[in-house]
Amino acid sequence: MEKEEVLMVTDFPEIPSPKRGKVRDIYDLGDNLLIIATDRISAFDVVLPNGIPKKGKVLNQISKYWFEKTKDIIPNHLISIEVDDYPGVFQKYKDVLEGRSMLVKKTKPLPVECIVRGYISGSGWKDYQKSGAICGIPLPKGLLESSKLENPIFTPSTKAEEGIHDENIPFERTIEILGGDLAASVKTKSIAIYLMARRVAEEKGIIIADTKFEFGIDEHSGELILIDELLTPDSSRFWPKDEYAPGGPQKSFDKQFVRDYLISIDWNKRPPAPSLPPDIVEKTTEKYLEALRRLTGS
Repeated sequence: MEKEEVLMVTDFPEIPSPKRGKVRDIYDLGDNLLIIATDRISAFDVVLPNGIPKKGKVLNQISKYWFEKTKDIIPNHLISIEVDDYPGVFQKYKDVLEGRSMLVKKTKPLPVECIVRGYISGSGWKDYQKSGAICGIPLPKGLLESSKLENPIFTPSTKAEEGIHDENIPFERTIEILGGDLAASVKTKSIAIYLMARRVAEEKGIIIADTKFEFGIDEHSGELILIDELLTPDSSRFWPKDEYAPGGPQKSFDKQFVRDYLISIDWNKRPPAPSLPPDIVEKTTEKYLEALRRLTGS
């Protein structure tokens, strides 16, 4: 694999500093935002000190692919990923921005992360082992780790600051936070998007076991729209369909590979995070690129 420089942060001298998320640098342009997907990677809500080559470009391209596929279900915030469409001050930085950035509408983000699970894995599996339920939703007895659920379930969570774990909440709490109509709408839209995406991905050899959506309110129109990233290996569990075997953890195209490595070295999941060794970095890049290739053919 060719060596590629890793982009950890962006700084443009004549442009005010961005808000930095775990992975994205977000520039406020007034009515719009410019979102740049860096090569940072987080695990257990902590950003790791070294990045993953090509990761930001993969996330950006996969999000673009899904925003196009889902726009008949719900509008989204994407305006353009073409640097020529960005404000003039960014044009000189085309080499940094190309392939890893998008111009989007600014919205008022909802304070809830919308998680849909179609298979039982991760924290959901741990929850089920203890209680026979996930986030208070009872499930049939006798399910195995990685079993497919008869119907996908909606398991929202709070949004936490960096280094603090998100907290799963019951749907009743989501109603208290968002109001009944909006809570019902994000639940319905989340499950509809997941079912469509799962069908498309399975045709391309990928099982989407679960995923996380974010929504915002367009401050001009007042409508609910899809924001942030969409159905990427950072926000979803992607499993190779041809190797799927319930009864244990699955091989993946996502950052579960990194989480598994960090668990193997007994990291306490608190900052500072350890550096990833070169072989883990390289294999992670390969997994992200394989997800992009399978989904989009590029």
